Amino acid sequence: MSQEDGFNDVTDDCGLILKYNLADVFVVPGEESNIKITFKEDLYLADRLFQIQSFKLFGNVNLNQLNDKVIIVFGGSKGIGKEIVILAERHGAKVYFFSRSNGVDISKYDQVETAVENIFKNEGKIDFIVNTAGILNIGSIASRSIDEIISEININYLGAINIIKTSINYLTLSNGSILLFTSSSYTRGRALYSIYSSTKAAIVNLVQGIHEELIHQNIRINAINPERTDTPMRRNNFGKEPKNTLLDPSKVAEIALQTLLLDISGQIIDVRRGNTM
Repeated sequence: MSQEDGFNDVTDDCGLILKYNLADVFVVPGEESNIKITFKEDLYLADRLFQIQSFKLFGNVNLNQLNDKVIIVFGGSKGIGKEIVILAERHGAKVYFFSRSNGVDISKYDQVETAVENIFKNEGKIDFIVNTAGILNIGSIASRSIDEIISEININYLGAINIIKTSINYLTLSNGSILLFTSSSYTRGRALYSIYSSTKAAIVNLVQGIHEELIHQNIRINAINPERTDTPMRRNNFGKEPKNTLLDPSKVAEIALQTLLLDISGQIIDVRRGNTM
């Protein structure tokens, strides 16, 4: 083969195949995130894609496997947390829930530690720990008090750390699982609730990092990422919205409990209307 053959004019494999009529060439749909690493800037993009990767559940997980499991739900007095409690109990789990309404503030490590320790003393095991507790306050950072901002950070982020740290010794014994909640706002900060969205981005990074720390202790950790959901917190901040534009919290609860039973870790589970499984 020589330069006269025009070989040097071929720029890729498909061009070579077409030039010498070796086979037919077809174009098929690809995956947008399956990018080619050519330049150093592509490594940066690939890293960002990895950070926001999510996992979708396919197929049904039998929730009867929850029978006799001991589950602790922080933030279980309302919203998604309440639905998790109801659904887990319906399938035979022993569920304990805590919130500020019954004396446990997750931003206080000693309160979390005492609550978890007492459940372990009563039951002799803890299988799963779920944290749905969180607050959202609308307002520009200039208009909000520093105490209010710190409180939101402490509940939404420090609270998750307190729960994880408290859980490790107990979940090591049961090969258990931790489930946190992030938000669709984690991929891009939102004006007027920048504190909330940034804490939810922190939760994603926390799950990915803690997964690597706990992998050899057989503890799984994942996060649920539901789109806009019909909860008291959302209604209090955004008012009345059309029901058909919001997720049903009971559906989010179902996906959350299925996630606890799966042998996956370090994943962000997207829950979307019409595309949850």
